[in-house]
Amino acid sequence: MDVLYFAWVRERIGIPKEKVETEAATVADLVSELVAREERYAAAFADLSALRVALDQELSGFDAPLSGVREVAFFPPMTGG
Repeated sequence: MDVLYFAWVRERIGIPKEKVETEAATVADLVSELVAREERYAAAFADLSALRVALDQELSGFDAPLSGVREVAFFPPMTGG
């Protein structure tokens, strides 16, 4: 699946997107796999309350299942204006 990173998440990880092979059942499981990779992922995902996630371009939660998902995007909360 494609994993996309936006704003400061991208800055901490150092790439805008990557293809990830995963056996993760949920978004939280995927985050755990990513955090175990390298310190830069641990830094980006240190505070999940400061992050939002979208699955196939629809806002979702970290407990959402990944079955059939093609794209996961992580980004900070946005403000309107």
